[in-house]
Amino acid sequence: MDRQATSPREDRRAALLTLAVLVGVMWVAEIVDVVLGGRLDLLGIEPREVDGLTGVVLAPFLHGGFGHLAGNTVPLLVLGAVVAIGGLARLLAVTVIVTLVSGLGTWLSGSDGSLHIGASGVVFGFAAYLVSRGLFDRRLHYLAIGLLVAIVYGGTLLGGLLPSPGISWQGHLFGALGGVLAARVLARPRRPALGR
Repeated sequence: MDRQATSPREDRRAALLTLAVLVGVMWVAEIVDVVLGGRLDLLGIEPREVDGLTGVVLAPFLHGGFGHLAGNTVPLLVLGAVVAIGGLARLLAVTVIVTLVSGLGTWLSGSDGSLHIGASGVVFGFAAYLVSRGLFDRRLHYLAIGLLVAIVYGGTLLGGLLPSPGISWQGHLFGALGGVLAARVLARPRRPALGR
């Protein structure tokens, strides 16, 4: 007998659990980083250095202290939970696209000798995904979610794109671009217009 497909509710639960595990790994990594005297942070993104490419995947799990991590945890959980409503496959797809675009964009455009760490590129990616998904899917509830995200996080998003010392605006910018790309790639196919 075939096993019954996962229900939408179970799929959302799996997505939320996965999000919680990812954030939990970030906290464990920060504890280990403190014990190691900050050495894990050296695994972040080093622009245009071959060794820095590992940071494309690792940087979201590394933070410059518990304050930095706490500042990313709340929006990551809130925005990630909204993304997770679409299920585990969607959460994973959005997260992978955003992480790769944010990381590679930062690796290509960051300042020489800099080191980029933190999950804010993913946060910006989730926010941009939620804002732009409504535009690509053209469904009222996605437009409403996007508008709410824009109202709540809009100032932070715009402010995070401005160059500031110690802030990876490149990670924010490319994370947001990754979110738009994820919304476009994952959008429902449009049906052809009738009568043409």
